[in-house]
Amino acid sequence: MSAKVLTKAAAKEAKLEIIENGRGTQAVHDVVVAMRAARRSGSANTKTKAEVDLSGAKPWRQKGTGRARAGYKSSPIWRGGGVVFGPKPRDYSKKVGKSVRRLAFRKALSERINAGDVLTIDEFVVSELKTKAFVDLLREQTDARRVLIVSDSFDEKTYKSARNVKPVKLSTATDVNTEQLLAFEKILITEKALEKLAERTR
Repeated sequence: MSAKVLTKAAAKEAKLEIIENGRGTQAVHDVVVAMRAARRSGSANTKTKAEVDLSGAKPWRQKGTGRARAGYKSSPIWRGGGVVFGPKPRDYSKKVGKSVRRLAFRKALSERINAGDVLTIDEFVVSELKTKAFVDLLREQTDARRVLIVSDSFDEKTYKSARNVKPVKLSTATDVNTEQLLAFEKILITEKALEKLAERTR
């Protein structure tokens, strides 16, 4: 049950749509930027001079003290005063069209296949619920440290055995995204997952 490299010819035979020209590079960039922006909490918040909880009384009289005139303690030039043009809660998400997302996914997968980084396997199932069993099974397939494993589904034993292996990620064929396809050294795909990926690239 050893994994084999998914060649361009094998990918086409599996009905994966492979992009062989330069098309789609900008789409990949746009989608990855949008995905990372969507994860930002946007909760940074500063108080303006109107929101700072300080007295509104004039600190000292206008004239005769020799000091610069001052109208309020919440002035931005004073320590403890308000912040000028500081961050406020906002939504960082960006909209990306459905066709652009699909193109980016095809492009990312095509590039990994062209680079020989995609491996296929009949199925990926551990024999017992142990991290060691998962690691041993994975090492039989590839020497890479960071691996993305894509299947149509994972049983409970496989899923739980993989939880402590941080450089490795399990993802289903319906959930895997463009950013994940680019983030790992190798991508291990089961035969059933390959069929679902073919549907997503068409």
